[in-house]
Order: sequence, then structure tokens, then C-alpha cells
Amino acid sequence: MATENQILDALKTILDPDLGKDIVSLGFVKRLAIDGGRVSFALELTTPACPVRDEFKERAEKAVGALPGVAEVVVTMTSAQAAPRDAQSGGLKGVKQIIAVASCKGGVGKSTVAALLALELARRGHLTGLLDADIFGPSLPTLFNAHKPELYMTDEKRLLPHEGPSGLRLMSFGFLLGDQPAILRGPMVSGYLQQLIQQVEWGPLDYLILDLPPGTGDVQLTLTQSLRISGAVIVTTHQSLAMVDVSRGILMFERVNVPILGLVENMAYVVCPKCDEKHWLFGKPASELQRRFGLQTLAEFPIDPSYSGPFTGAPDSPVMRSAVDNVVRALGRRSLEASSIPAIDNAGAEIRLTWTDGSISVVDPFRLRASCECAHCVDERTGKRLLKEAEIPKDIKAEEIVPLGNYAVSIKWTDGHATGIHPYPRIRELFPPVQPG
Repeated sequence: MATENQILDALKTILDPDLGKDIVSLGFVKRLAIDGGRVSFALELTTPACPVRDEFKERAEKAVGALPGVAEVVVTMTSAQAAPRDAQSGGLKGVKQIIAVASCKGGVGKSTVAALLALELARRGHLTGLLDADIFGPSLPTLFNAHKPELYMTDEKRLLPHEGPSGLRLMSFGFLLGDQPAILRGPMVSGYLQQLIQQVEWGPLDYLILDLPPGTGDVQLTLTQSLRISGAVIVTTHQSLAMVDVSRGILMFERVNVPILGLVENMAYVVCPKCDEKHWLFGKPASELQRRFGLQTLAEFPIDPSYSGPFTGAPDSPVMRSAVDNVVRALGRRSLEASSIPAIDNAGAEIRLTWTDGSISVVDPFRLRASCECAHCVDERTGKRLLKEAEIPKDIKAEEIVPLGNYAVSIKWTDGHATGIHPYPRIRELFPPVQPG
């Protein structure tokens, strides 16, 4: 008969490709039981749609089944339960993960991306909901050709979501408004949003995709502060105006402690129907976004008629499948965020970053300020540097340094500049760390 230690040692050979640790060290193995030659246990993953879920199950069965004396292996796949939500969350108590999709600028296809992500999750069999939180310009009724669906209420006077393709649960203020314009002042908008949050009975959900309206104002703050959001996806296009707003969106989410999962570049390219070659509409591919903001690029969406709706199901697209896989993996990785954040010392004329391995980068404020790649300092179209070093005070210092997740810092400088985002890899490149002593 195999011992518990032998079983755990066998399972330690299975590494999570995203988290870089074995499944035992990560605490995925639960409820291990040995009954003669029968071994049973659960693998509790970070999120229900984990892309390597089936692979983990197969490898676990094979690794334990190869041990002497093991005749049967029973593996149950589960996912970690979200922390209980307070009574203010109303019908959201049964929701495991809330993913906000934001653009901070209108017209970049955020609602379409939110709908596509939700559809792909639902197509895979996960209980999924999509909440259209744009009161003034609801897009969900048009995307799903559901302009005036019949809505029903529970005995507790809560609205039931409209059922869309693959069982996707849909709710939008547009369902109640119809074709009429929403002529509302700020306090009324917040009130309607609270109703959508508290008075919709979503039931049990693996994922709720929250389609935020563009901007970084009261509506966005109301939503991010009212809900326990698991992570945010920022949608953009590779244009100067959109890039400026990406920076603002990143800062907004960080200030309300919502982790950012990554970026989606929408309308990035077109595929030539004759040669299948990609033509990038705005020049640089999304890897430039990753370098600039330090965030993972989750997907690059092409201009494709099948992505425009109305949707009767999830488009059969490798781009969409990859995008959802990357979002889910980013949700899993965020649990290790804190361990990779360097300690920052802003005392004196230098900025010192102590990395998790003990090495130290000594940062010259002047050089770091001069390296800023925000839209005010670099021309997005040509890549020409707009900032002239002669304009930077020689004695410039950082007034405030705000860590952005585990990927970058935002700095307010004594010259008044505060829109730059400095990714940690870029800082390490400019100021190579050395071991003390």
C-alpha cells in the first residue's frame, strides 16, 4: 500500500506552467484518502476554466497509479471558492469570479470583447453571466439582438437574467429602457447601477463578466468599490488617444485595489483574404504595449465580421480560445503577486529597489524620468521622443511612487509629470541589479 508521502512526492512532479511551482507546494491537493489499493484526492485549481485542468487530472492519475500497491486512482477536479460576499452584494453571492472589462475610452470595441469572452466561457460549459453596466449607451441588447426580452422576477423581487446562447445569463439597463435615451443625472445613475448590482438574481456562476462604461469617473468607481472584482481586462487600440486613457485606467484600478490581468488590443490587424498575411493597422504589434505598460498582452483581435454580432453563439476562433485561456491563467497567477514586488526606498537622491532575490537596483531619478514612454513623452505614431532631456531639472526627484500590482510603478515627479508607467523589467534593464556587498 502506498503511503501519503509517496503519493505527494509523485504529485510533486506535476508543475503548474503559469505559476512555476508543483501542485503540492501550491496547495492544490485536497482531501487525500488511502483505502487499501484505492487512492482518492481532489485537485483544487485557482479558477474553474483552468486551461490545464484535464492535463493535470490525467497526469495525476498516471503518476499515482504507477506507485506500487495502487490499484485505483480517483481524482476530483474542483476550483477554489471565492471569499463570501457581504449582504450588500445581493444576488451576486453565488458568483465565484467577477472579471471587469474596461476601455477607459469609447469606440475601441470593449463591449464586443466582453461579450466574446463571456460567450467562449459559456461555450466551454462554465456558468457565466454578462452584465452591461453602461447606463447611457448599453450595447448588450444590440450585440445579442435582445432589445425587449421578457424579464421575470423571483419571489424576493429580484430580476432574473435573460438567457442567451450557450446558457449565458445576460442583464442590461437597455432591457428595461428599450430604445429610449437615458436622461439621468449622476446620483440617479449610481442608483440604477446599485439596482443592477443588488437586485438581479444571478444564481450560481463560475464567472460574471462586467462590461464597464468608458471613462474613470463616478460610475466606474461605484462599481469597483461595490463589488469584489477578481481582476480587470483593459481593451485598447494602438492609437495615441487610447494609449493615454489606458494609463488612466491602470491607475484607477490600482487605486481601488483591483488587480489588472492584462491588455487586449482590439482591431489590431486585418488578414488578407488572398495571402492570409496580417496587416497591422496602427503599426506596432501588441508586444510594444507590453513593454510600455509592463502588462501581459492577453490577445490581439483582428477586424473580423464574425466578431461584430449579433451573436448566436461563440465564434469558432483560435484567437478567442487563446484569449480566454490567457485571461484564466492571469487570474491564477495573481495569487502570487505580492511575492514578486520589490521593496522601494525613495529616501535621498536615489531610488533603491530591493528585488525578491536580495539584489538591489540603484535608480537615478533623472535617467528614469528621461526614459518615460508615455504619450506625452513619445510620439505614438513615429516613436520619436518628444521629451527633451534639457527640459528635465537636473535635481528632479520622485514625490510619490505607487506600485502597480507586480508589474510596474507609477511615479509623480517634482516637475509635475505623473502619467508615466515604469514596468519593472524596464527598470531592471536600465539599472541592472547587483547583490549587496
